[in-house]
Amino acid sequence: MAKKGNRVQVILECTEHKTSGQPGTSRYITTKNKKNTPERIELKKFNPILKKVTLHKEIK
Repeated sequence: MAKKGNRVQVILECTEHKTSGQPGTSRYITTKNKKNTPERIELKKFNPILKKVTLHKEIK
């Protein structure tokens, strides 16, 4: 039987990478509790292409 809950899987994409003009994308997959955080999340994560920590925002 599957779990019933408020946790959903979300994809985080780098915001700085789009404007840099370099090929590829930096994406991370994580989970969030939709009940506690209904808005889109923003986390600072490492971008291996730019080789620095950048802001990653949730995409649909």
